[in-house]
Amino acid sequence: DAMVKTLKKEQQDDNSKKEYCGSEFDVADDKKKGLEQTVSDEEVALANTQETIATLVEEIKTLSAGIEELDKSVAEATEQRKEEHAAYMELMAMDSQAKELLALAKNRLNQFYNPALHVPPPKKELTEEERVYQSVAGSEEDSPALVQISEHFQEVVAPPPPPETFGAYSTKSQESTGVIAMIDMLVKDLDKEMTESETEEKNSQKEYEATMADSQKKRASDSTSLTDKEAAKADMEAQAETHKAGKASATAELSSTMEHIHALHGECDWLLQHFDVRKEARAGEVDALKQAKAALAGADYSFVQLGARNLRGRVA
Repeated sequence: DAMVKTLKKEQQDDNSKKEYCGSEFDVADDKKKGLEQTVSDEEVALANTQETIATLVEEIKTLSAGIEELDKSVAEATEQRKEEHAAYMELMAMDSQAKELLALAKNRLNQFYNPALHVPPPKKELTEEERVYQSVAGSEEDSPALVQISEHFQEVVAPPPPPETFGAYSTKSQESTGVIAMIDMLVKDLDKEMTESETEEKNSQKEYEATMADSQKKRASDSTSLTDKEAAKADMEAQAETHKAGKASATAELSSTMEHIHALHGECDWLLQHFDVRKEARAGEVDALKQAKAALAGADYSFVQLGARNLRGRVA
């Protein structure tokens, strides 16, 4: 009976061990699969995050280069506009001076050829010293001696009459008409040039201001996009670090789980492999012990009966 009890106890231990091993293998295997999925998910997420970061880096690089190129073009346009405006101002100043000189020449010609059209210069306000000098000079010019010298000088330096071989001189009106007409034509050309330059200057300035406004809008938009993308890049980099940490943690836990499974195999494989054989052997041993017990019990009964008969024989 004690041996049967021991064999049953061993079988119960094997049953419990088998159940424990099966449960542990199931739990460990489920955990292993979950961790492997976690590692895979973290790897995919990390790869996607790194790809997004690479895309953002290129976009940031493109935007930065675009802003730099835009600033360069704005600076060049500004410099060109300054040069054009300086050239315009120089042209207007030169043309204005030319017009003044031509007007002065025309007025001088009118003084001799068309006195009615001559515009006298504004009377100059004399200083006290100039008025004294003029009064003294005027009194000297009025003296008879100076008048005689002046008349004599005019007689001496009077030009001779023109040679007959050159023909008669043209009249004053004919001479003045040609020269003044040419001066008027030059002034008209200058006015046309100044008008065209002024129109071109206004159009250039208007175009420059429109370009500056568009450039300012584009730079503001690109700067905002650049700031947003840099913030997104920083966020992606933080996520990448999180995925790296998650992958590392899952990988370490997976390694620990694999070690646990390996230990379970060392602890349970032999039992699981020989469980049925051991169970069958124990059952056979139990049956054999029971049969032996029964046989022994039968032998004792026969021995008791035989002893009783012998005793009765002696009594008789």
